[in-house]
Amino acid sequence: QVQLVESGGGLVQVGGSLRLSCAASGRTFSNYAMGWFRQPPGKEREFVATISGSGRVTNYADSVKGRFTISRDNAKNTMYLQMNSLKPEDTAVYYCAADTNPFTLVRIDDYPYWGQGTQVTVSS
Repeated sequence: QVQLVESGGGLVQVGGSLRLSCAASGRTFSNYAMGWFRQPPGKEREFVATISGSGRVTNYADSVKGRFTISRDNAKNTMYLQMNSLKPEDTAVYYCAADTNPFTLVRIDDYPYWGQGTQVTVSS
Protein backbone atom coordinates (compact mmCIF):
# COMPACT_ATOMS: atom_id res chain seq x y z
CA GLN A 1 0.00 0.00 0.00
CA VAL A 2 1.30 3.44 -0.94
CA GLN A 3 0.01 6.58 0.73
CA LEU A 4 0.41 9.97 -0.95
CA VAL A 5 -0.03 13.43 0.54
CA GLU A 6 0.06 16.57 -1.60
CA SER A 7 0.85 20.05 -0.37
CA GLY A 8 1.75 23.46 -1.74
CA GLY A 9 -1.44 24.51 -3.45
CA GLY A 10 -2.95 27.94 -3.08
CA LEU A 11 -4.02 31.16 -4.74
CA VAL A 12 -1.61 32.86 -7.14
CA GLN A 13 -1.84 35.62 -9.71
CA VAL A 14 -1.43 35.10 -13.44
CA GLY A 15 2.25 34.73 -14.27
CA GLY A 16 3.13 33.60 -10.77
CA SER A 17 4.69 30.37 -9.54
CA LEU A 18 3.88 27.58 -7.14
CA ARG A 19 5.64 24.39 -6.15
CA LEU A 20 3.60 21.35 -5.27
CA SER A 21 4.97 18.49 -3.21
CA CYS A 22 3.84 14.90 -2.91
CA ALA A 23 5.13 12.89 0.03
CA ALA A 24 4.93 9.11 -0.36
CA SER A 25 5.08 6.23 2.06
CA GLY A 26 6.91 3.04 1.27
CA ARG A 27 10.45 1.72 1.38
CA THR A 28 10.97 1.42 -2.37
CA PHE A 29 9.99 4.89 -3.55
CA SER A 30 12.67 4.83 -6.24
CA ASN A 31 10.79 1.93 -7.86
CA TYR A 32 7.59 3.93 -8.26
CA ALA A 33 6.52 5.73 -11.38
CA MET A 34 4.93 8.98 -10.27
CA GLY A 35 2.61 11.41 -11.94
CA TRP A 36 0.71 14.64 -11.56
CA PHE A 37 -2.84 15.00 -12.79
CA ARG A 38 -5.34 17.82 -12.45
CA GLN A 39 -9.09 18.28 -12.54
CA PRO A 40 -10.31 21.73 -13.60
CA PRO A 41 -13.75 22.85 -12.39
CA GLY A 42 -16.48 20.97 -14.22
CA LYS A 43 -14.03 18.94 -16.28
CA GLU A 44 -12.49 15.49 -16.20
CA ARG A 45 -9.16 14.68 -14.61
CA GLU A 46 -6.27 15.10 -17.03
CA PHE A 47 -2.61 14.17 -17.26
CA VAL A 48 -0.03 16.83 -16.40
CA ALA A 49 3.38 15.17 -16.02
CA THR A 50 5.07 11.90 -15.14
CA ILE A 51 8.51 10.88 -13.93
CA SER A 52 10.26 7.54 -13.84
CA GLY A 53 11.48 5.91 -10.66
CA SER A 54 15.04 7.03 -11.26
CA GLY A 55 13.96 10.54 -12.17
CA ARG A 56 15.81 10.38 -15.48
CA VAL A 57 12.75 10.18 -17.72
CA THR A 58 9.94 12.71 -17.71
CA ASN A 59 6.93 13.42 -19.89
CA TYR A 60 4.59 16.39 -19.97
CA ALA A 61 1.22 17.37 -21.36
CA ASP A 62 1.57 19.85 -24.21
CA SER A 63 -0.35 22.44 -22.24
CA VAL A 64 2.35 22.67 -19.55
CA LYS A 65 5.56 22.02 -21.48
CA GLY A 66 8.13 24.71 -20.87
CA ARG A 67 6.25 26.03 -17.82
CA PHE A 68 6.05 23.09 -15.41
CA THR A 69 8.90 20.90 -14.18
CA ILE A 70 8.42 17.54 -12.47
CA SER A 71 11.17 16.23 -10.22
CA ARG A 72 11.70 13.86 -7.32
CA ASP A 73 14.00 13.35 -4.38
CA ASN A 74 14.15 9.63 -3.70
CA ALA A 75 16.05 10.16 -0.47
CA LYS A 76 13.07 12.13 0.85
CA ASN A 77 10.33 10.01 -0.76
CA THR A 78 8.99 13.18 -2.31
CA MET A 79 7.96 14.33 -5.76
CA TYR A 80 7.58 17.93 -6.86
CA LEU A 81 5.86 19.99 -9.50
CA GLN A 82 7.34 23.42 -10.11
CA MET A 83 4.74 25.53 -11.88
CA ASN A 84 5.82 28.79 -13.50
CA SER A 85 4.06 31.33 -15.72
CA LEU A 86 0.72 30.18 -14.36
CA LYS A 87 -2.43 30.86 -16.36
CA PRO A 88 -6.10 30.96 -15.33
CA GLU A 89 -6.63 27.68 -17.20
CA ASP A 90 -4.19 26.01 -14.79
CA THR A 91 -6.80 26.40 -12.05
CA ALA A 92 -7.64 22.89 -10.85
CA VAL A 93 -7.33 20.37 -8.09
CA TYR A 94 -3.92 18.77 -8.54
CA TYR A 95 -3.41 15.11 -7.67
CA CYS A 96 -0.29 13.06 -7.38
CA ALA A 97 -0.36 9.40 -8.31
CA ALA A 98 1.94 6.41 -8.01
CA ASP A 99 2.41 2.95 -9.42
CA THR A 100 4.84 0.32 -8.19
CA ASN A 101 6.70 0.08 -11.45
CA PRO A 102 9.57 2.40 -12.38
CA PHE A 103 8.47 3.53 -15.85
CA THR A 104 6.62 6.69 -16.78
CA LEU A 105 2.87 6.42 -17.15
CA VAL A 106 0.43 8.88 -18.68
CA ARG A 107 -2.95 7.20 -18.30
CA ILE A 108 -5.12 7.69 -15.24
CA ASP A 109 -6.00 4.00 -15.21
CA ASP A 110 -2.32 3.05 -14.89
CA TYR A 111 -2.11 4.48 -11.37
CA PRO A 112 -3.61 2.57 -8.45
CA TYR A 113 -2.50 5.03 -5.75
CA TRP A 114 -3.71 8.61 -5.46
CA GLY A 115 -3.39 11.52 -3.08
CA GLN A 116 -6.30 13.58 -1.82
CA GLY A 117 -5.56 16.55 -4.06
CA THR A 118 -4.53 20.16 -3.51
CA GLN A 119 -6.31 23.19 -4.94
CA VAL A 120 -4.47 25.58 -7.23
CA THR A 121 -6.27 28.78 -8.18
CA VAL A 122 -4.80 31.27 -10.65
CA SER A 123 -6.48 34.66 -10.55
CA SER A 124 -6.44 37.12 -13.43
